[in-house]
Amino acid sequence: METLQFLADGFATALQWHNLVFAFIGVLIGTAVGVLPGIGPMSGVALLIPVTATMTSGLEPEAAAASAIILLAGVYYGAMYGGSTTSILLNTPGESSSVVTTLDGYQMAKNGRAGAALAIAAIGSFVAGIIALIGLIVLAEPLSNVALSFGPAEYFSLMILGLCAVSGLAGKSMTKALIMTVVGLLLATIGMDNVSGVARFTYDIPVLYGGLEFLTIAVGLFALGEVFKTILEKDDGGGAIAKVGRILPTKKDLKDSSAPIIRGSLLGFFIGVLPGAGATLASFFSYVAEKKLSKNPEKFGQGAIEGVAGPEAANNGASGGALIPLLTLGIPGSGTTAILMGALIMYNVQPGPLLFSDHPKVAWGLIASMFIGNVMLLLLNMPLVKVFAKIIETPKKYLLPIIIAISIFGVYAVQFTVFDLLLLIACGVVGYFLTKNDFPVAPLVLGLVLGPMIENNMRRALTQSNGDYMIFLQSPLSLSFLIVAALWMLIPIILKMKGKKVIINEED
Repeated sequence: METLQFLADGFATALQWHNLVFAFIGVLIGTAVGVLPGIGPMSGVALLIPVTATMTSGLEPEAAAASAIILLAGVYYGAMYGGSTTSILLNTPGESSSVVTTLDGYQMAKNGRAGAALAIAAIGSFVAGIIALIGLIVLAEPLSNVALSFGPAEYFSLMILGLCAVSGLAGKSMTKALIMTVVGLLLATIGMDNVSGVARFTYDIPVLYGGLEFLTIAVGLFALGEVFKTILEKDDGGGAIAKVGRILPTKKDLKDSSAPIIRGSLLGFFIGVLPGAGATLASFFSYVAEKKLSKNPEKFGQGAIEGVAGPEAANNGASGGALIPLLTLGIPGSGTTAILMGALIMYNVQPGPLLFSDHPKVAWGLIASMFIGNVMLLLLNMPLVKVFAKIIETPKKYLLPIIIAISIFGVYAVQFTVFDLLLLIACGVVGYFLTKNDFPVAPLVLGLVLGPMIENNMRRALTQSNGDYMIFLQSPLSLSFLIVAALWMLIPIILKMKGKKVIINEED
């Protein structure tokens, strides 16, 4: 009953007229971000953090934090809806979790069924969003109560698990992902040490005493990195756009896709709860599961509606599930939730077990707004499918200057320093070269966000134990987290080595 009361209070916050506007703006921009190839939810959320700071400047701190996170979360799950549009119409994923949708979605479009594919993607995303929110409501309070019993040793180990999880699943090479994680942790050490007050890696440059601003690096790596990629590689995103015919799916389409949508929603939600697993993995698993369960697996890849319904539900379910470790444990499970966490910290709201007691308006307002946002998305996506399809045709010569302007004005509005503008451009160039050489940037952002918290909890734990490192192994919970973290890193390596041995044996 107490949870229902909190949820009612959350709806009271979410239904305030300005928060309804923020939710609408968030889901609208999120859908556009998902539709535009290459931008993705991480870049979209990073770009809009400084914009929210300006939009909420007249509100009291708690209300400003609630409004900002409502808008940014709208961009996050809205991008999951929009990502399917380019996959189906253009065979170009709007973001990584929509890659699987291209396999059958584009084939449906070529067969003249683009409208049905887009409609099923929207319905699947809506159902998954509602299922994920129910899971979030049920699990949020119990998990945060468990987390209240955590000490600094448990938090340290849990954050190490979060880093390992994202590093173990980000990009093609685990080695490159680990390098990026370490770089992020090293960048997090720049500035004044919170405990001793010693300046670290500042080289007597005054602007570095406050450390590197997370926002500048995130916007530079993601948004400007994509801009430089488009300019330098002359990537015009050309391709034949499939025509959108009948939008409403037939009764047979609904019947064939209802079970995959439910399965995809549940699978996506539970995969999303795992730190580091993410929507891309969820959509891939869902596609594999649907193909295994199908009586006619040969139709997959030829335009099977189940191949669109399952993965699209899974990636939206995963985005809802990923908010559970963020809100209850303070552990971002993906690059986008790491950026959301950075935004919350910027508003002096610390995600974690105390979030629901210290900032109930922010936590429950966000959860309630996601119900409203999902309804808005369904109403937006069904009738405006043809309109969003037109966004794909936006010439890069108009789109790129807008992204550059938002990046520069946004960062300068928050920081007011020329140094941050130079750092923004430098991060854009670095981001381009990193992605060009398959170095994932999400682990770097995660390392930058979690670095100070890992260090603080480690030092607090060692202060308690008088410098005895065994404190991390004496606590059963802490030991369990470290074992899972180690397995997360070692199992893929062992499987890879076994695979190589099999190949060698076959050659012999």
